[in-house]
Amino acid sequence: MGTAPLLCQTARMEADVVVIGGGLSGLVTATELTAAGRRVVLLDQEPEASFGGQAWWSFGGLFLVGSPEQRAMGVHDSPELAWSDWLGSARFDAGAERGEGPDRHGYAWARRFVEFAAGDLRSWLRGKGVRWFPLVQWAERGGYTVGHDDARTEHGNSVPRFHVTWGTGPGIVAPFVAAALAARDAGLLDLRFRRRVTGLVTTDGRVTGVRADVLADQPLTGLPFGGRGAPSNRDVVGAEEIAAGAVVVATGGIGANHDLARAHWDAEAGTLPDRMLSGVPDSTDGLMLGVAAEAGGALVHEDRMWHYPEGIANHSPVWTNHGIRILPGPSSLWLDADGGRLPAPLFPGFDALGALQHVTRRGDDHSWFVLNKAIMESEFALSGSEQNPDLTGKDVKLLAQRVLPRAVGPVERFANESPEFLWADNPTDLAAKMNALVDATPGSKGHVDPGALAAVVAARDAQVASGLGKDPQVVATRAARDYRVDKLIRVAKPRPLTTPKDGPLLAVRLSVLTRKTLGGLWCDPSGRVLRADGSVLDGLWAVGEAAGFGGGGVHGHRALEGTFLGGCLHTGRTTGRALAADV
Repeated sequence: MGTAPLLCQTARMEADVVVIGGGLSGLVTATELTAAGRRVVLLDQEPEASFGGQAWWSFGGLFLVGSPEQRAMGVHDSPELAWSDWLGSARFDAGAERGEGPDRHGYAWARRFVEFAAGDLRSWLRGKGVRWFPLVQWAERGGYTVGHDDARTEHGNSVPRFHVTWGTGPGIVAPFVAAALAARDAGLLDLRFRRRVTGLVTTDGRVTGVRADVLADQPLTGLPFGGRGAPSNRDVVGAEEIAAGAVVVATGGIGANHDLARAHWDAEAGTLPDRMLSGVPDSTDGLMLGVAAEAGGALVHEDRMWHYPEGIANHSPVWTNHGIRILPGPSSLWLDADGGRLPAPLFPGFDALGALQHVTRRGDDHSWFVLNKAIMESEFALSGSEQNPDLTGKDVKLLAQRVLPRAVGPVERFANESPEFLWADNPTDLAAKMNALVDATPGSKGHVDPGALAAVVAARDAQVASGLGKDPQVVATRAARDYRVDKLIRVAKPRPLTTPKDGPLLAVRLSVLTRKTLGGLWCDPSGRVLRADGSVLDGLWAVGEAAGFGGGGVHGHRALEGTFLGGCLHTGRTTGRALAADV
């Protein structure tokens, strides 16, 4: 039980701007404001150890267009190609390009983001000391027919654009944390942790401040978010009311609130399962979105989300239901809960949301990768800063192990410790273990027929052994090796799964992993929150995921990866500068 509130007299402070949320978008906004000489109060409900929020735990991938890293890898990219890919993926509602409908602001933000990704983003960050791993990754490859609809491409990146930051998420967060601390020392930034905003103060229709609970200090454990596998406490010990010229919402989305995610999930895409993993901390609960809506802010596209189907439970969780996403190469067979292959082009790494919707339309809570030890060692990577100590720690010697013939350390640990990694010498025994795991999971359903699994593996192996093959996944896997990075570190040489020296066989149970909210507070091109009728809610602004990464939905219906951190950077910089000129 929580301790009884020690109610104190409500304190009042003055600031030019209150920023709610100490993640990447809030940090960028606050530091842009303080760089312009504005006085800022930054509030966050978590302890100081959590400064940087979700971004700190991220893989640090950024969507960049026409970069030197791409050119060094032989990749020919352009803003025009990137914009075509974006439109094919987003599928904005009709009229958005003409400035009509609820997607109009998301469309405008998207156009500017692609220009930013092809222009200032890299040089701006490089000026702050950020660098990138030179081997550009190819995420969200798509695989759909090109040019069949209005001469646009369908979903997917035509070329590799996923630039992993040297230092991963902490490497992106670091310069903005340093700028925030310098602004604090200069008296321009007041950092207040353990503050949970419960209401917005309005005066004559304008937002003029916030009301916040003061939460009890979190015991020091050296870990953020309360410690391993547990949320920080929510014990209220006081209250504050802060008056300001403007308020910025930078509190993220709803990924940790599974009930809310299920309630908003598009019914045409089936149902999100009862059993899910969380790819975001407990504090990503959607609370502030509701507070902003109560004050008159419009929420749009709440049914648009970007969750992943390739989640595995973290053996050492940091937050509740903590899951890790497998970043797979294209060789693994992807099977549904009953052992059927997912249809083309729903291969590993090609269309995450399409694969997720295939799972949810079936009503399943899991799917399977079936592969062998050699493919795992060549192709499996894990998302997040904690699961990539070589990149996060900028350890060149450790990084070199990625080209050696064995799994990197974090993958090998999951392979040895996770009950969701199942090993067997033949498909029949593998199916038995898969079914036993499902039977032992309350509420889960699905049965893999041993004979059918053996037939699927044999059919796939026959296509690979031919040296060519007509199976679209086999063709796509061979094509992937045309890209030098994939051939070097991401895609195994095609061989039958049952090749003895590559064994044993492996099945990995994949669960739905919640992650990003693509909709959010509806915002104009500068980040001002709008009312449902399209008018400005004076005094309230939004950035990052809370704003749908721009305008209430910069991604439309689908994302291209590397655009979430990029969206936080873009909205924070754009809105911070616009707001500095406004207050």
